[in-house]
Amino acid sequence: MKKQWLIGNWKMHGNLASNKALIDGIRAELPQPDERAALVVCPAFPYLFQLAELTRDSGIGVGVQNVSDHLQGAYTGETSPLMVKELGGSYAIIGHSERRQYQGENDGLMGRKALAAIDAGLIPVICVGETAEERDSGRTHEVLARQLDAAFGYIRTAHDKIILAYEPRWAIGTGIAATPEIVQTEHEFLRQRIAIRDKEFAAKLPIIYGGSVKVSNAVSIFSMPDVDGGLIGSAALNAKEFITIYRELLQTIPAE
Repeated sequence: MKKQWLIGNWKMHGNLASNKALIDGIRAELPQPDERAALVVCPAFPYLFQLAELTRDSGIGVGVQNVSDHLQGAYTGETSPLMVKELGGSYAIIGHSERRQYQGENDGLMGRKALAAIDAGLIPVICVGETAEERDSGRTHEVLARQLDAAFGYIRTAHDKIILAYEPRWAIGTGIAATPEIVQTEHEFLRQRIAIRDKEFAAKLPIIYGGSVKVSNAVSIFSMPDVDGGLIGSAALNAKEFITIYRELLQTIPAE
C-alpha cells in the first residue's frame, strides 16, 4: 500500500517559543504518527535546527520551504540542500506558488532545485498548479504539463524519491478549496502525464493536494483515489486542527 503524507508548511510564521509550543501540542495530540501516513513540518529556515531537535525520536519529519539549485558556491543569501540535510532536514518544498508569484521562480529553476535536493539526499515536494486566469481560460492541463515536463526534464524517475503537490494558485490562502472532483481530475491528469515517462514510477508516486484544506473538507478530498495526502498551510499552525486533519487522513486509508 502506498504511504500517505501530511505536510505542514508554516510559511513565514513562528518564533522559538511558539515553535516549541506548537510541537509540544502536536506531540501531545499524537504521541507517535501512524506508520501508514507520514507527518512532516516545514518551518522557516532559521528554525530548522530547533525543529530537528524538538522532533527527535518523535516520528515527525522536518523539511524546509525552499532550497538553492546549487550545492555550494558563491551564491549570497542562498541555502544549500546539503546544509539542510546536515541540520536535520529531510524534505524541501520546491516551486511553491508564493515563490513563483513573489520571487519570480520559473519552471526550469524548479527542476534544478528538485535535482539539487535529491542529490543532497532530501525528498523534494514539487509544487505545480494553475492560476485562476489559466483555469478560467481552459489552460489548466497545458500549464500542469509544462510544469511537470520542466521538472521531470531534470529528475531521473526510476531512481529518485519525490512527492508531487497539486496546489492550484487560486486556492492558496484564499479559503477557497478545489472541490474533491476537481482535485481528483487534476491528480489523475498528473499521474497519467508522468506515466508517459515511467508507468511504474507514476503508479507509486505520492500526489498530495494543497489549497485551503480544513477539517471540514479533509475526508472528502483525501478519499479521492489519486490523492495521497495534503500540503497544509494555515491549519498546520494549530496543533489540534493539524492532528485532526491527520486523523481524517488515516480514516480514508483502506484496510489491508
